[in-house]
Amino acid sequence: MRKRILLGVLALVLIAGGGLYLMRGELAMRAMSRIYAQAMGRDALAELPDGLHLGLCGSGSPMPDPTRAGPCVAVVAGQRLFVVDSGTGSTRNLSLMNLPPARVEAVFLTHYHSDHIADLGELMLQRWAGGPAKRPVPVYGPTGVDQVVGGFEAAYALDRGYRVAHHGPAVMPPGGFGGEPRAFAASPQGPNVVLINEPDLKVTAFPVPHDPATPAVGYIFEYKGRKLVVSGDTALSQRLETAARGADLLAHEGLSHKLVGLQREAAVKAGRDNLAHIMHDILSYHTDPKDVGALAQRAGVREVLFYHVIPPLPLRALEGPFTADARKLFKGRLAVGHDGDFVSLPAGGKKIEHSNRLRTFR
Repeated sequence: MRKRILLGVLALVLIAGGGLYLMRGELAMRAMSRIYAQAMGRDALAELPDGLHLGLCGSGSPMPDPTRAGPCVAVVAGQRLFVVDSGTGSTRNLSLMNLPPARVEAVFLTHYHSDHIADLGELMLQRWAGGPAKRPVPVYGPTGVDQVVGGFEAAYALDRGYRVAHHGPAVMPPGGFGGEPRAFAASPQGPNVVLINEPDLKVTAFPVPHDPATPAVGYIFEYKGRKLVVSGDTALSQRLETAARGADLLAHEGLSHKLVGLQREAAVKAGRDNLAHIMHDILSYHTDPKDVGALAQRAGVREVLFYHVIPPLPLRALEGPFTADARKLFKGRLAVGHDGDFVSLPAGGKKIEHSNRLRTFR
């Protein structure tokens, strides 16, 4: 009798399981309907505590890395979203991190190497389409930003026409297309440049050495007593050290001389003379993590987050050698950044909170 009951129960489970399997498509559709409703109804910026926040929408470099988009830093001040640089694939990461491109108030470019501007056209397009934006997004940058923005607008001009014709000007307002370049002078001999100066928010650009890619700058964001600094691409810089004094967070590029040296040795042995030459040249205008650690310690920085990581680190175990010398010199928290990393600096205090918005939302 007991055996018959068990067999009956098993049969019912199999039938139910088979029914669920046959209905899996319909169940998935119902689940997605709920997910879409939740995603469309959320205001991710309103959910954040008041303060200053940094998100890595791209932690990589020109070297191919399937886990890292090109350099991009999202900064949230209160409920205002800004983006520093727009590397390959970073606009998609913004959306995946639930930081809508439509909410981007301004873009700040550090310099005009291709890996820092490659996604600018896509960012401007997604902001326009997702708004709908009625005015172009302000794009701040040192001298030359007009040429960069104009080039992307020219490349996207045909696409602009298609979208206005297809969706109509109410959905795609023609006046919201593209960017509004806002150039500023950034001389190594000149003062820092204040770009936004409001009661709660101050954004300042400062020159950094990245010759021959000049002018090049980093940015300081200050909001309600909290401070973060984004280095951009730079060799070791006294101006950056001064800018970083007392910062809660320093997001700094990092190039490991030891690991790039291994790349160069492999290129030489393989007869890849062109690559070997490039691996030698890039040492001169980036900063080794050891030097970043020493700089941050002198400047009294509380935390360091490496982005624009060179070379790629396909194994987490390589992060130890990448930061080992820096950890000997810097006494605060120091980490290798990953796409999606999110650091929160709540207003009116000293707390620093960490999460990853790609792991959370994927």
